Amino acid sequence: MVEFSYVITDPAGIHARPAGQLVKMAAAFASAIRITKGEKSADLKRIFSVMGLGVRCGEQVSVSVEGVDEEAAARAVEDFLKANM
Repeated sequence: MVEFSYVITDPAGIHARPAGQLVKMAAAFASAIRITKGEKSADLKRIFSVMGLGVRCGEQVSVSVEGVDEEAAARAVEDFLKANM
């Protein structure tokens, strides 16, 4: 399992367009990918789950990746977050 944390810097938080792109990118990996904010957790491959977290600017999220391609998946998600959120 690979885990990392990231603080959202986009003024709009995690909003529809980048969330959709993130979900689409995550779906390309076989590993299970979860994003957590506080006590809430969501499957990163499901747009409504991700949007349901209501992540705002300045809030920290944790991402956990488990599976056969977990290293590549974690690196891709982290790079996406840094570039877009």
